[in-house]
Amino acid sequence: MGIVNVTPDSFSDGGRYLDHAAAIAHAFDLLAQGADILDVGGESTRPGSEAVSAEEELRRVLPVIEGILARQPACVVSIDTMKPAVADACLQRGARIVNDISGLRSAEMRAVIAQHGGAAVAMHMQGTPRTMQHNPTYGDVVLEVREELAKCLQIARESGIADVAVDPGIGFGKTAAHNFQLLRQLEAFHELGAPILVGPSRKAFIGSLSPGSKPHERVEGTIAACVISAMNGAHAVRVHDVAACKRALLVVDAVRSISQ
Repeated sequence: MGIVNVTPDSFSDGGRYLDHAAAIAHAFDLLAQGADILDVGGESTRPGSEAVSAEEELRRVLPVIEGILARQPACVVSIDTMKPAVADACLQRGARIVNDISGLRSAEMRAVIAQHGGAAVAMHMQGTPRTMQHNPTYGDVVLEVREELAKCLQIARESGIADVAVDPGIGFGKTAAHNFQLLRQLEAFHELGAPILVGPSRKAFIGSLSPGSKPHERVEGTIAACVISAMNGAHAVRVHDVAACKRALLVVDAVRSISQ
């Protein structure tokens, strides 16, 4: 899953693709690098970020989604949003997946996705983007995240969403230690019976191992996190650096195919 941020303030590439033409060009570059899904987002969810209106979010993302699908109708586009109105408009324009960092908690969001027959990603987050890194605390992070995702998954399926993946929410209301523990024990999420998406790309927990590193200097750490995720059973990874991660994951696929 390649990341297309149409935002001025995302933590890694905010502002680079705010121009619609630049975002569309970037999307096709990610496809050329080997992305299977394009995840388009119009609202930053970095720690401490402020929410934007649905109208502003739509102004940012709709022309990009339309531009991608006009040239490549078969492309699988995901919309990264917490807002039902944004999800509704994007699904109408041809997006197939709603990537909801709030875990599909909104009944209106679930109804919109079910109405369109869309797929969804339910992610775990403690708190909100603005508050999530204010002292995140767990007794057992793996158990608590898994239990919360099990609830999200059950409610989503009861709401008529047949195709739901789960995301443990790396970096969303977790310390670096929590994130490393989730990656180490990712196999614990298999019992949920849903595809697992992991999004470690360029995040601060990787930077914590190299103090002072900037997001674009965390590519090698991102690759390591993606390889660990795949070896522990992740079905997809959400990344900025598609080509590098794709090459690494081809090795994982080769190793796994021999062991089987």
